Amino acid sequence: MIRLSRGIALVGVCATIAACAKKNNAADSAAAADSAAKAAAATTPPAAPAPAPLTDANILGLLDEINMADSANGSIGASMGTGADVKSFAHEMERDHHMMRKSGQDLAKKLNITPAAPAGDTLPAFATKMQANLKGQAKGAAFDKAYIDQEVAVHQFVLSALQSFQTAAQDTSLKAAVTKSTPTIQNHLDKAQKIQTKLSAAPAADASKKK
Repeated sequence: MIRLSRGIALVGVCATIAACAKKNNAADSAAAADSAAKAAAATTPPAAPAPAPLTDANILGLLDEINMADSANGSIGASMGTGADVKSFAHEMERDHHMMRKSGQDLAKKLNITPAAPAGDTLPAFATKMQANLKGQAKGAAFDKAYIDQEVAVHQFVLSALQSFQTAAQDTSLKAAVTKSTPTIQNHLDKAQKIQTKLSAAPAADASKKK
């Protein structure tokens, strides 16, 4: 009877120790997880603040940069392009974006706003790279394709930017100007994509003739 009682007591102690061990392990695991979370929080940089909303001065500044850049691209395209469609399109870009830039500058004067691009603006540097890329192309089919591919991408970007400008603009005259320019940019994109398709089909047609 004593042995039985001792056996029961021993089993009870073992069970108690096991339970305590489990509790200690759980507590240790929780503490370790808490420490890891605190360490991660200490070494993780805070989330970047949301960009400041565009002001009307920012929008006018960006529009000026966009139109100046694509007018310059058009000038390069007109002088280096060889295909009739490419040269005609380039002349149109040079003319239209020059006129749109002038309209934006006139609007800024009317509203008594000094155009100012937002902090961290990378458009001028990007425009410089685009123009350097074009000037580095060999005159002929390679240049025509590079110019038109670039114009498709640029006008897709501009259409997206105009949507943002339309939402952010405060002055009604600026909103109206953005709305007015959108169909022109869409028309430019449609023409560029049509020429792009034609240029892409040309090598395939030449290859089939050789066969």
